[in-house]
Amino acid sequence: MKSFAIAAGTLAAAAFAWHAAPSFAETARRVPAPTVDLTAPAGATTATAVFAGGCFWGVQGVFQRVEGVSNALSGYAGGEARTARYNEVGSGRTGHAEAVRISYDPHKVSYGKLLQIYFSVAHDPTQLNRQGPDTGPQYRSTVFAENADQARIANAYIAQLNQAKTFGSKPLATTVEVSKPFYAAEDYHQDYLTLHPNQPYIAIHDLPKIDDLKKLFPESYKATPSLVRATKAS
Repeated sequence: MKSFAIAAGTLAAAAFAWHAAPSFAETARRVPAPTVDLTAPAGATTATAVFAGGCFWGVQGVFQRVEGVSNALSGYAGGEARTARYNEVGSGRTGHAEAVRISYDPHKVSYGKLLQIYFSVAHDPTQLNRQGPDTGPQYRSTVFAENADQARIANAYIAQLNQAKTFGSKPLATTVEVSKPFYAAEDYHQDYLTLHPNQPYIAIHDLPKIDDLKKLFPESYKATPSLVRATKAS
């Protein structure tokens, strides 16, 4: 797990010393698009999706830069409201995963496209209960489907990628959990990648994901991220 403490919303600088170790950065790849996808409801302008794939800083940062996404909020999913706090989630015993709730226009970007970016760029879906240096079930690869339709698309896509051996001999470790509540993370976690681009963890593990998004999905990349603080101010 991330070996640093957060107190009163401030990260202890000394806690990043372990990043002198070799990089654990994931290798991105553009995976095939899903063969089945959700159809955008007529007149709908907003839909939501919740994904977990390691530290939420990087996942949030990626989806904040996807065309059609209006907001991406870091938080916790999979556990109970009373344990949806960073220090407790970090124990790995709450059932929560660090997750990101994405608000998007389904007429501009589909649920399947978000899944494609999730599996291609946002994280390595073959790692079980870890991402890079972060270990524990709170860093698991999970699609938190909001309904049966999202679960159907996610499960079909996982099966498609496994059948095609998209990741070679490695099966996807991604699970699908349905109708689990999402709880927003503390304010100091929001927009963390944008606000702290020189933080060693961000520079080593997360900024490369933004470059990969731009390179692998130029048609979906937007240079100006949709920040949580801007959403709150509007």
